[in-house]
Formats: sequence, structure tokens, C-alpha cells
Amino acid sequence: MITGTIISIERCSLHDGPGLRTTVFLKGCPLSCLWCHNPESQSFQPELYTLDERCVYCGKCAVVCGNHSVDIHDENNADHSINRKNCTACGKCVDICTQSALEIKGTVVTAQSVIDVALRDVHYYRQSGGGLTISGGEPMAQYDFTMELLRLAKKSELHTCIETSGYSPADKFLSVLPYVDLVLYDYKESDETGHKEYTGMSNNMIVSNLTAINEAGAEIILRCPIIPGFNDRDEHFIAIADIANRLSNIKEINVMPYHPMGGSKAKRIGRVYPLNDIGFPKDEQIDDWLNKISKNTNVPVIKG
Repeated sequence: MITGTIISIERCSLHDGPGLRTTVFLKGCPLSCLWCHNPESQSFQPELYTLDERCVYCGKCAVVCGNHSVDIHDENNADHSINRKNCTACGKCVDICTQSALEIKGTVVTAQSVIDVALRDVHYYRQSGGGLTISGGEPMAQYDFTMELLRLAKKSELHTCIETSGYSPADKFLSVLPYVDLVLYDYKESDETGHKEYTGMSNNMIVSNLTAINEAGAEIILRCPIIPGFNDRDEHFIAIADIANRLSNIKEINVMPYHPMGGSKAKRIGRVYPLNDIGFPKDEQIDDWLNKISKNTNVPVIKG
């Protein structure tokens, strides 16, 4: 059986495609976006995820850890830290924690087990026009697993979406398209230099793949995260409209306003979040972004 590594399966999702959906979040992404709101999805390896607000500092995690990854700072167990270089994400500390203050992000599952979960809500899909969405991370980074999920989903007559950064060889995208009803395609930055600075990778392959899947007939929603001080430029708004005008199968543009929730998640996996000084954009800013794109295209532009 084909397996993959996932972060979670979220039932009753309303924001990852049409209708009521089950969204499976795969682990691992070739990009490292500064503003990533799911930083626990970037690494392909399982990671220990801490919920410090639940911790009562009982010290049991330190006792059970064979790698000495947990350090108790004083005799009253009033504080502790995790040496993540030593941590192997074995899960022993998770099992012994009575407060559910520790989790492992990254679980190996079979494609069939994911479909079995999705099929629990098949009646809701039928009523709402929903189905299964494969998100991430980057679904195409686990190509065999994603293909099997899509194949099994279509065998069960489920509507399917993939949410993708577009960073994967074109032949892989083209091979999954017969099993995909809707592509939620990220368009993060139109300037190549900026894209590389903000995500770690050039956007050349991403733009090329977008053109290729459009020519192959895929139905596409363009998802555009807008981050104040980074890509909220008039030139980028015009470029979004231009690419939507040029590619006939882009049915909608979703403007995805930045939110800082990735900061708390980054802390839970021991990372420093680079954009902690940016807050939620104001409604007036968002309206301005929508208007600047809308005035240059007839493709519907909505807040995502």
C-alpha cells in the first residue's frame, strides 16, 4: 500500500475549495516562505510540537526521554526547554504527557486510510458540492501518495482539489490532472528576485507550470497571499491581473491577506518566525488590494 506523511486530516473544512470538504495536509515543502502560516508543514521529517500553555512542568517528559532532549531548568520543575538537535520525534514524551501538551507533527498513513476518513462525510459532499482537498506542505512533493489519493478519491466519485505552490516538474502536474477537478494555485510573487528572496526558490517553474496546466484544460483558482511590506506593490497587483487575463482557465482570483498565526506555530516547533513585527492588515488595505487587481481584469477577485 502506498503511504505518505501527513500533518492532519481536517473534516468539515469550508476554505479549501467549494462546499464542505475534507482537507488532508501533507508534510514537506520545497519552498520556505517567510510568511508561511503552517511552518510545521515545511520539513519532511516528523517534529515535536509543544503546547506550553497546557504544560504543568511535571518533568515526566524529561524522565522518559532517552536522548536527553528535555532540560529541566530548576529543582521545582518550573521551566524546561527542548534540545531539538537531539530530539528524534520518537513520541515517548507525547505518550507520557497527561496534559496533551506535546504532539508529533508528521504521521505516516496509507492513502486508503485517508480516503476512508473522507468517505465518512460523503453525504455532506453530495449536498454541498464538496469533496477532498489535498494541501500541504506541497502535495506534489509526495507525488506517489498524492496520485494514489486522487485515484482512490475519483474511484469513489469524490470531487477533488489540490492546493499547490506550483513548484514541481511539469510532467507530474500533467499526470495528476485527469484526477483533479480544481487546482488551487498559489501565486506568491511576480518578481523573480523577490520570489527567491521571500520563498527560497525562483518562480520560473511555477509560472511555466501554471501555463502548462492551463493549456491542459485544468480549472484554476489563483490564490495570492498579500503580505504588507513585501508583495503589496501596484506592479504585483497588475501582474496578477495580467496572468489571469492571459490564461483562460483561471476562474477566480483569491486575495489571501496575511495573518500572523504562523508565529505561534513556529515557536511550537522551536523555530524563529521572521515576520513577528507584522500584524493583521486593516480592512481598508485589503479593499485597496482587491480594487487594484479588479480594475485590471474581468476575472472575479474575492477575499480568500
